[in-house]
Amino acid sequence: MPRRGLRSREGVEKATHTVGVPKAASPAAPTPGADRGHLTRYAWLSVATAVVTITLKTGAYLLTGSVGLLSDAAESVVNLVAALVAVVALTVAARPADSMHPFGHAKAEYFSAVVEGAMILVASVFIISSAAQRLLDPQPLENVGGGLGISVLASVLNGVVATVLIRVGRAHRSLTLVADGRHLLTDVWTSAGVVIGVALVAVTGIWRLDAIVAIVVGVNILFTGYRLIRESVVGLMDTAWDEHENARLAGLLAAFGSGEVRFHALRTRQAGHQRFAEVHVLVPGEWSVRRGHDLIEDVEDAVSTHMEDVHLSCHLEPLEDPRSYDDYPAQVNLPGGKEIVPDGPATAD
Repeated sequence: MPRRGLRSREGVEKATHTVGVPKAASPAAPTPGADRGHLTRYAWLSVATAVVTITLKTGAYLLTGSVGLLSDAAESVVNLVAALVAVVALTVAARPADSMHPFGHAKAEYFSAVVEGAMILVASVFIISSAAQRLLDPQPLENVGGGLGISVLASVLNGVVATVLIRVGRAHRSLTLVADGRHLLTDVWTSAGVVIGVALVAVTGIWRLDAIVAIVVGVNILFTGYRLIRESVVGLMDTAWDEHENARLAGLLAAFGSGEVRFHALRTRQAGHQRFAEVHVLVPGEWSVRRGHDLIEDVEDAVSTHMEDVHLSCHLEPLEDPRSYDDYPAQVNLPGGKEIVPDGPATAD
């Protein structure tokens, strides 16, 4: 993330290395979050996978007549719709900030996850409803071996793609790809349960087992959809960073702390892959505006160098003014005692 009016990157690196902050490989090196347009290719991979698995699972259902395999195919249809929504969400989220959206479009990914969660809920209702009907009117199954073989093949394909999506999603902090990957993993477990259930039906001849397995699968999918929607809503509420990332940021700030420079009122929030933070910087009131500005530029540049996709805003305050120590109701605890978070007004050393 480029900084405006940077004084000296060498000076920044010297300050951060003094307290053991690891040096970035290269200031100009691209970070994983630098260009997100390429992430849509993974969403298209999910779309292609959904089309293939729908074809395979529908064939397995037509071959056997198993309502369990039908429920499995229904979930793949949901996967297809969710993958298409993911393509749109990632395309929108990759757009740069504009006059209408000065903080960017990253939150579009949360809407994708909400839609995906809702689609999972719809699929679960369909599965449970179909299974309940078959429970009341059980039917014998046909060509079980062939149908199960096709279902296993579709599950292996889903498992491989799910692993790729989750790995890439976590690397780029993309809620959309992680949600899509988790959804596919849910499909894998669904298929595993269906395969076991249908195999038991073939071995025992108890036809109602097919419907019972489908109902269990439907309930499991129901909870998956709920968790996805919950995570998305939490994200839309500007949730703070996790403790590890907050500690990393606090450590970077501590590198600049001294008897003359102190920090407090640190707050963080997440917006899709973008992360925002703000902190108050206390300096002697006798400092010139330029000196305070140079310090803030160095602090912001150090953070952007060592933490990707972070937008830090610093508010400069005089150490001697009691009003400088007013805090927010909720903020990140900074380490280092009074040199970092003074308990009250202090005089510059």
